[in-house]
Amino acid sequence: MIFRKSLDQIDRIRDSCRIVYQVQQKLKKLVEPGICTLELDAVAERTIRAAGALPAFKGYNGFPASICASNNESIVHGFPCKVPLSTGDILSIDVGVKLNGYFGDGAFTLGVGDLDKDRKRFVETTQECLVLGIKEMMPDGHLGNISHAIQTHAETCGFSVIREYGGHGIGKKLHEAPHINNYGIAKKGPRLKVGYVFCIEPILGMGEAEIKHGDDHWNVFTKDRLPAAHFEHTVAINENGPEILTLAKS
Repeated sequence: MIFRKSLDQIDRIRDSCRIVYQVQQKLKKLVEPGICTLELDAVAERTIRAAGALPAFKGYNGFPASICASNNESIVHGFPCKVPLSTGDILSIDVGVKLNGYFGDGAFTLGVGDLDKDRKRFVETTQECLVLGIKEMMPDGHLGNISHAIQTHAETCGFSVIREYGGHGIGKKLHEAPHINNYGIAKKGPRLKVGYVFCIEPILGMGEAEIKHGDDHWNVFTKDRLPAAHFEHTVAINENGPEILTLAKS
C-alpha cells in the first residue's frame, strides 16, 4: 500500500532531508584525489549527529557505515574504506537521515578531479534522468511515467539501466511502497496522488546492465567492470506537482 502523507508529515520528512542536503554539500567540497571514503563517512556521521539526527543507514540490516560510498564499477551499497580516491574516479555517495521518527534520503555522483568527456557525459546523463523522472511526478499521472522517462533518456544516450535497484517510498520507514523501477511503460501502474513522497533514484551503467554481488553481500558491481552512477532526491507531490525536499530551504 502507498501511504499519503499529511502536510505535517511532509514537513517532518523535509526536516530530515534538509540535513541530508547539508551533509551532501559538505562532502562534495571534500571529495578530491587522495581522500578516502572512510574520512567522508566520519564527516557525514558527525554532521548528522550534530544536527540532532541519526544516520539512517548505520546498522540498517547490519550495514556498518553512515554513507554508502560506491566508486567506479561499484553500483550501490559500497562500504567506506581507507583506499584513497584517484583522479578520474566516479564516486556515488548515498546519505540517509532519521530525525524525529521520519527519514530523508538522497544520493549524488561526482567525478574525482577531472573526468574524460565520456565519463562526464555519463554522469551528466544520470543526473538528467533524475530530473526527467521527477518531472513526471504529477497528480493523477501514472507511476510508470517516471520509470519510462528515466529508461528512455538513459538508453537514448547509450547507457544501461541497472534493473535490480530503483526508487522507493519513504516516511516513517526508510523504504516504503512502492518500489519504483527505472524502466517501464508510460501510462501504466498506480495513479499518483497529492501527499505521496517518493525517492526517485536512477541508477545507470556506462556499459552493460548485468551485475555481480560482492563477497560482503552488500556491495554490488557491474559485471563488465565499467562505471556506474546514481542520483537520488526525496520528492513530495503537491497540488502543483513535485516538490524536491532534499534541496536547500530555510
